[in-house]
Amino acid sequence: MKKNKTSFFCQHCGYMSPKWLGKCPSCNGWNCFAEELISDTDSGSRTEMKFDGKPLPIEDISVEEGKRTITGIAEIDRVLGGGIVGGSAILIGGEPGIGKSTLMLQMMHNLAEQGLKVLYVSGEESASQIKMRSGRIGAASKDLLVLVEISLEKILEQIKAVSPAIVVIDSIQTVYSGELMSAPGSVGQVREASSRLILFSKKYGIPVFLVGHVTKDGSIAGPKVLEHMVDTVLYFEGGSAHAYRIIRSIKNRFGPTNEIGVFEMQDKGLKEVPNPSTFFLAERPQNVAGSVVVPSLEGTRPILVEIQALVSATNLGMPRRTAIGVDHNRVSLLVAVLDKICGLHLSGSDIFINVAGGVRVEEPAVDLGVVAAMASSFLDKPIDARTVVLGEVGLAGEVRAISQMDVRIREAARLGFNRCLVPRTNAASLEKVAKMEVCKIVSLKELLENLF
Repeated sequence: MKKNKTSFFCQHCGYMSPKWLGKCPSCNGWNCFAEELISDTDSGSRTEMKFDGKPLPIEDISVEEGKRTITGIAEIDRVLGGGIVGGSAILIGGEPGIGKSTLMLQMMHNLAEQGLKVLYVSGEESASQIKMRSGRIGAASKDLLVLVEISLEKILEQIKAVSPAIVVIDSIQTVYSGELMSAPGSVGQVREASSRLILFSKKYGIPVFLVGHVTKDGSIAGPKVLEHMVDTVLYFEGGSAHAYRIIRSIKNRFGPTNEIGVFEMQDKGLKEVPNPSTFFLAERPQNVAGSVVVPSLEGTRPILVEIQALVSATNLGMPRRTAIGVDHNRVSLLVAVLDKICGLHLSGSDIFINVAGGVRVEEPAVDLGVVAAMASSFLDKPIDARTVVLGEVGLAGEVRAISQMDVRIREAARLGFNRCLVPRTNAASLEKVAKMEVCKIVSLKELLENLF
């Protein structure tokens, strides 16, 4: 008799080992290995999923992308690069209850209203639960088909029988294949189900959305190879404490990456926010020290965000440094530069930095805004409400150039700002914007002179 072959898989990254390990050599995770059976059979279902392709000269390959399918939700179309590409595999991750299923149901309803037959496969909710949600958000169409199933083989059979234009799998962690003995949600099952669904999508040209859970650190649960297999990876950001939701493109083979779409959670589902800058600045206080507006760039979209700082004296031996929405290490670097170059003695103060609204900004173009907010709070001098600052700060206190300056300045002018402090290097090639005063600076000392 043949013995069943087993291996140990890391439940975080999918690393395989012939024996149990306490620490994963790939992702450095502890106590994350689980034993799973390995199937060495080549079933008929695997055989029919082959492409049977032949080598072709690269000059003879057609480069036509094909017509994109517009979802009817402008923010989703923006993140996807202009719509859904035929045969693409899209992975959507987010925390429980953030609105992944609601958004997918709204999108499928819009597509069904266009006359497209769509299939929503759920392995977490019953058909009656989906019906109740659809009634709340107004998603009702005869072309919107719902299938409650977790068996991969039966799901593929139903997709072949129905021949839908688009498929949603909610969620990929609940789908299992009978060819593997491991439990649903394990690394082997997630990898097997994803690979066969993606191959099916590529072979028959049917776009598939895979909804995925996230782990404690915010990454999509399952093997990391799952993100490499799909064409697009989208992350839902935001929490129950905020009314807005941000869907961010981390990877996109058919469009720009780091593009974002902004939604507002309401009783009837998710509503698009066409002007995020106005949304984030709606409750900004006036004439208050420690507040400044910075034009940030998310993908190709400029968004104005408010950076707040609170600098207060401390009685502790080690002052606290708290940063929400920006990189903590970057803030520590800017505090040291501000202390050394500008003579603002911050070593005996607690410093708290927050990006209002809960949005997170990663680019170094907001360095100047963080410095300006900290200096304003420390000196207790407010910054003019119609002034924006932007630029990267170096360790010598110099202000460095950033990209896409024209787009940022035009967005600030559109919202009524009339003065901007920018790096001198950028100002040389900056187009003139009506009713916008441009102040050129090269160092942090010049920044403080122009602000206060």
